[in-house]
Amino acid sequence: MDPEQDNRWYAVRSLFRIPGEAESAYEERITLWQAASLDDALARAEAEAVEYAAFMGSEHLAGFAQAYPLADAPPRDGAEVFSLIRDSALPPKPYLDRFFTTGRERQQ
Repeated sequence: MDPEQDNRWYAVRSLFRIPGEAESAYEERITLWQAASLDDALARAEAEAVEYAAFMGSEHLAGFAQAYPLADAPPRDGAEVFSLIRDSALPPKPYLDRFFTTGRERQQ
């Protein structure tokens, strides 16, 4: 797809803090946006995130947003909606334990 094409699809990852008595919980969301540019997708996602946080009683961490232009448009079954590559010297099990399976996730 031509990167300059209007109405490209973007996945935007946002982060929220849900306050608790002893500790906070953090929610990561990935939303899809059809937009004319990356900046437009980020702006629209930011506006929606503010509304979502107000509805959920959480805090939108506005300094954090990651966007990813989808290669498949429109999105289809199996389409990649986000990709993040992190360098690490950790082997697979310790890597998963550190970043993904800490035992404190609430997965649905």
